[in-house]
Amino acid sequence: MTPPATSQASALETIQRQIMWNRLIAVVEEQAQIMIRTAFSTSVREAGDLSAGIFDMKGRMMVQAVTGTPGHVNSMAESVGHFLKKFPAETMREGDHYITNDPWLGTGHLHDFTMVTPAFHQGKMIGLIANTAHVIDIGGLGMGPEGRSVYEEGMYIPIVKCFDQGKANETFFDIIRAGTRLPVELEGDMYSLAACNEAACRRLSEMMDEFALTELGPLAEFIFDSSHRATMAEIAKLPRGTYAAELGSDGYEFQLTLCAALTVLDDGIEVDYTGTSGLSRYGVNVPAAYTKAYSGFGLKVVIAPHVPNNWASLAPFRTKLPEGCILNAPHPYPVSARNATGQLLPDLMMGCLHQMVPDRVIAESSSTLWNTPMRGGSAVSGQGASNRKVLPDFEIITFHSGGTGARPTLDGLSGTAFPSGVRTVPVEAIENVSPLIIWKKEIRPDSGGAGRSRGGLGQVMEIAGKDDLEFASNNIFDRITFAPRGRDGGQSGAAGVVKWKSGKAMRPKGFHIIPDGDRLMLLMPGGGGFGDPATRDPALVASDVRDGLVSADIARTVYKTAVSDEGEVDLEETKRLRA
Repeated sequence: MTPPATSQASALETIQRQIMWNRLIAVVEEQAQIMIRTAFSTSVREAGDLSAGIFDMKGRMMVQAVTGTPGHVNSMAESVGHFLKKFPAETMREGDHYITNDPWLGTGHLHDFTMVTPAFHQGKMIGLIANTAHVIDIGGLGMGPEGRSVYEEGMYIPIVKCFDQGKANETFFDIIRAGTRLPVELEGDMYSLAACNEAACRRLSEMMDEFALTELGPLAEFIFDSSHRATMAEIAKLPRGTYAAELGSDGYEFQLTLCAALTVLDDGIEVDYTGTSGLSRYGVNVPAAYTKAYSGFGLKVVIAPHVPNNWASLAPFRTKLPEGCILNAPHPYPVSARNATGQLLPDLMMGCLHQMVPDRVIAESSSTLWNTPMRGGSAVSGQGASNRKVLPDFEIITFHSGGTGARPTLDGLSGTAFPSGVRTVPVEAIENVSPLIIWKKEIRPDSGGAGRSRGGLGQVMEIAGKDDLEFASNNIFDRITFAPRGRDGGQSGAAGVVKWKSGKAMRPKGFHIIPDGDRLMLLMPGGGGFGDPATRDPALVASDVRDGLVSADIARTVYKTAVSDEGEVDLEETKRLRA
């Protein structure tokens, strides 16, 4: 039967709006890629530590780029509203750009700059374009946990106009050049952020011409309504109730316990963090926006992974954050290393979700990035008294990862960042912009948690100054004391180790000098395993042994699989071991 004409029109309108929605995503993805291609900081151009999005006139995120991190995207979803409070839309002009690195109005620490740009079409403002990027240096103590307040951690830029109708605010640029160890890189990054936002404005206007749009409001409402309904439909499938979990973290001056009670309600999901450890004197505290960002990601990636990320798809996920909790740090607590704590939250969310949907979660991952801020030269070694040779002055942040947790039917990923999703900074890029030598970067054998599905493996890195000269590392590592746990009988992955090559263990967080002749050794954690290791396919165990991922001894004693010197399964011996 032929449907009524009104139904046909409605169906065609829905299809057209879906096409426009996809085009918006393409616009912000191009925005993100332009940022990567033009950025000066290795953290952006090599690691992709950024986010990009389009917002409606009310500051609600319509779409985000696929490229980017949850900590940036989901916290940036709140930050645009703060810009509009200080600079109402009616005061904005074409070519204006606004910026801040306020941890409580942006994405959680001073190293992240958020830039917001009004988008115009045919002379009328129709929305806002925003991005966030992690820069290498903003002065102060540099990225690391050593600060006792946010004021020690670097330049604190409130929401200001950095470009006025296309003209640079020279006072702003004078301040940031004077306050950083890397003035060229930081200024270059500011122009990169403006350039990618301007490109997104142009592409958005072109798209609106193509579809004969004069405003984004109706499309925004379609996106929000569709996303909210789709997310709520997935939540409705979950069993009602409250599910609790907890997780340990190395912390800084004391170990942390992160506690969550997840309640499935008719109108969404609420996570209560009551019982979580209190605030630290050091920079491992987490502002509320960053906590909400990684909590929402940990929930959404399991419950509604196919619903595009936007204001409405995140709205059903809510948090209750007690005052004085390390996940609800107030101003002016130090927060520079907030990622060391906050990136553990998806593991905590999955600990709750495993009790509801065990076949949809993964085992625990290394989770916290092993990003290593390093510096050297006169700031570390002095001016070379008595003609002592020292490295040239440098400042760099590198990004590396351990293994992800195993999945119910698939192994975890090795050397892969989860949940942040950033890329590893290549050895060549590190050595190109700093006087460091990476003597070793390889997979860490036997680090993946054993299971029916094996956890992803960590990495081993050996880092030295050129000619083995002294340099410093501002460690921001975790999973040293609390290894990533397995699920359903899977074993924990290997705990991380950080030490001098000479043998002495190093604190996982804090400022350390690697003296002349010594080297920094990083042994990154492996992901937890999933399921009983003795049920793993013997052929997969043998393949891991041949590839050097699992030793023959672990294959025999843990996986109950006998592997010959030739790397083949001894079926009879394996049957005996598994009997």
